[in-house]
Amino acid sequence: MTTETPATEKKRPQWIRQAVDFGALVAFIGAYFITRDLIKATWVLVIASGIALAVGYVVERRFAPLPLITGLFALVFGVLTIFFNDDLFIKLKLTIQNVILGGILLGSLPLKKYPFKYLLGDAIKVTDHGWRILTFRYGAYFLIVAAANEVFRSEAAVLAIWDAFGWATPDPDAVWTSFRGVLWIAASVFGLSQIPVILKHMIKDEEPGPVSPDTGL
Repeated sequence: MTTETPATEKKRPQWIRQAVDFGALVAFIGAYFITRDLIKATWVLVIASGIALAVGYVVERRFAPLPLITGLFALVFGVLTIFFNDDLFIKLKLTIQNVILGGILLGSLPLKKYPFKYLLGDAIKVTDHGWRILTFRYGAYFLIVAAANEVFRSEAAVLAIWDAFGWATPDPDAVWTSFRGVLWIAASVFGLSQIPVILKHMIKDEEPGPVSPDTGL
């Protein structure tokens, strides 16, 4: 029988959490490029999101706030997409979710309240000044993502951009799905770029780690 030290227990959920957080997104992107059908891919997203929430609960014995919020958004907008047979809902999901999150975070700054601290749970522990910096940065990030999504979900905007660069006419759905993949990478890079702030304002005896602002589709 093996015993687990506190350090092992603390480290184990980190990689599992990342797999859970991004599993539904990877499944969605893979399903789209296999089927070339956003509705069919959304079926995969809904199922994968439900599994991700269940696995996350089993691993951590609770629902982590941010993955829970994004997971529920994926489920609700995914079901709407399937029910109405209209991929507009799944495309709008990213805009609505990020506008709400960004608005709440930036709106909390004048009140000196940091809801981001509660959204991340015990993922990181920094001083209030550190939370203020992270809250502003992530709030701005969410709004930028919402704006970018509005561009890439618009067929007219995509065609205009491609035409301006003289590129061949694209498949707008493929462009948007690819954008989601690029955004996943950008989210990871953005999370890594916040490590210096976390290190500087970290409460002692805590191990820093990158926290992605986007936990799935």
